[in-house]
Amino acid sequence: MLNLTDIRFDGAGYVPKRDDARLTGQMLRIWDCMIDGRWRSLREISTITNAPEASVSAQLRNFRKKRFGSHTVEREFIRRGLFKYRLIINEDKDDRSQVQLHF
Repeated sequence: MLNLTDIRFDGAGYVPKRDDARLTGQMLRIWDCMIDGRWRSLREISTITNAPEASVSAQLRNFRKKRFGSHTVEREFIRRGLFKYRLIINEDKDDRSQVQLHF
């Protein structure tokens, strides 16, 4: 489950009016890609979601934040600076702020 009630992005260059729709859509595409729990590299996620690798990395970090659901993003070393990632969904049934996404 992804916490949609508190989605708010931040950063020095962030302008809500300009960036909210793009970043929210990007986050949802990455979520949809990763909810199956499979290991993927940033490049694989980028190819599937049409999001830049740096943005994929940032969105994976966002999934770990409380306001986005406190999900677990595991990282596995492959070789020479290459890692794969997988998303483990936090299914805390007591947290009423969690909503399930349907695509």
